[in-house]
Amino acid sequence: MVRCPTLVSALLIASVSLSGLAGCEPRRDEGNDRWATTANTNVEIDWDKVNKAYEQAEGPEDLEKRINDIYKGDEVISISVQDQDEKVQVVTGFFDKNTSGAVDEGEEVFTIQREIVGEEVKYQTQGQGHYAGYHSPMMGMMTGMLMGSMMMSAMSPGYAPAYREPYRTNPQRTAELKNTRSPRPAKASNTGRSYNKGGGRPSGGGGRRGGGGRFGIRRAPGATTIRLSA
Repeated sequence: MVRCPTLVSALLIASVSLSGLAGCEPRRDEGNDRWATTANTNVEIDWDKVNKAYEQAEGPEDLEKRINDIYKGDEVISISVQDQDEKVQVVTGFFDKNTSGAVDEGEEVFTIQREIVGEEVKYQTQGQGHYAGYHSPMMGMMTGMLMGSMMMSAMSPGYAPAYREPYRTNPQRTAELKNTRSPRPAKASNTGRSYNKGGGRPSGGGGRRGGGGRFGIRRAPGATTIRLSA
C-alpha cells in the first residue's frame, strides 16, 4: 500500500522546490547602474529664484536664460508662453525630450499662471511631474514694484496679449542655452555621493583619481581577494 504524504511533508517539498528555483534565477548585474540616477529626478530647483526670474524677465528668451542659469541639472528647460485671453497667461517649463518644440506628455517641469485682477497682477507657480510637490501661494505684483517688461506690460494701459500664438523654445536654441549658461556642478548619486560623467564612478572620499576598487569599494590594507565558487 502506498501512503500519501502528509500535509507537512507536502509543504516542505514545495518549499524546497521554490528555494531551488530562486537559487537558479540569474543574478542581476548592478555594476552599471549602482551610481546611475534617473534623469531630472534628483536635481533640486530653487523656486524662489524661479519666481523672481519670472517677475524680472524682459521676455520669453530672457526667461529661458534665467531659468537655465537657476536649474543645475544637465538638461535644458524649454519655455512655453501662451496668453489664454486678455487676463490669463500660462508659462510652462518643460524638458523637450523629443525635440518637438511642443509641451508633450511627461515633459512638464512647472507651470506659472498669471492673472490680471483689477489693477494688480497675480501669479502662482506649480511644480509638475517629479516636482509636483511644490505649489506657491498666489503672489501679487503692484505698480511701483521692480518688474521686467514681461510682467510690467500686463499692467500698462491698453495692454494686448502678445502670445495668443504660443511662444516655445526653438529646439535649435537649446544648444545655445546649454553652452551659454554657468557650469553645472557635479551630480549627486542616489546615495548622496557625487560621480563623474565619464566613468560613472563616485568621487570624493579622499581617494586618488582613478584609484580604489570598482564601484567605490575600497579594500583594507593587506586584505586579500576571495573568489566565490558557484
